[in-house]
Amino acid sequence: MRLRHSVRGLVLDPEDRLLLYATPLGDATLWVPPGGGIEPGETLLEALRRELAEETGLDLTFAPPHVWHRETHGVHYVPGYDGVINDYFLVRVPAFTPRGTLTAEELAAENVGEFRWWRLPEIVASADVFAPRDLARLLPALLDEGPPAAPLVIEGSPR
Repeated sequence: MRLRHSVRGLVLDPEDRLLLYATPLGDATLWVPPGGGIEPGETLLEALRRELAEETGLDLTFAPPHVWHRETHGVHYVPGYDGVINDYFLVRVPAFTPRGTLTAEELAAENVGEFRWWRLPEIVASADVFAPRDLARLLPALLDEGPPAAPLVIEGSPR
């Protein structure tokens, strides 16, 4: 089975707002934490640093805690793969305006659209779709209890 391995940053500001970007999902909008695929030879942390710099301009100078691990099989939105693995890291930073090192055209080619800071009640109330799909259920524990001692394995759901 061929799985695409990615890293994602759960970028939270001091007001517990979560930075997500919009990407099309059929007729809906999918909001996704910044991040992306791990390149050959990269560690999870190296990939996270590169992806956050490319997409948001964030210069990650510390090693954030690895909080969630998700493996999803049977997903067809990544051509050439049988599914995805996403490893999520909790990145607490001051609020900033995302301006990555990639151009708008390069971001669009990777389906990275508008960035927005979200509060948990806004996520809960929204009709949009969020990744991971159970973000509204998972985020409160992370905000209230902090990072788990070991990454929480969260369920993947095939589309």
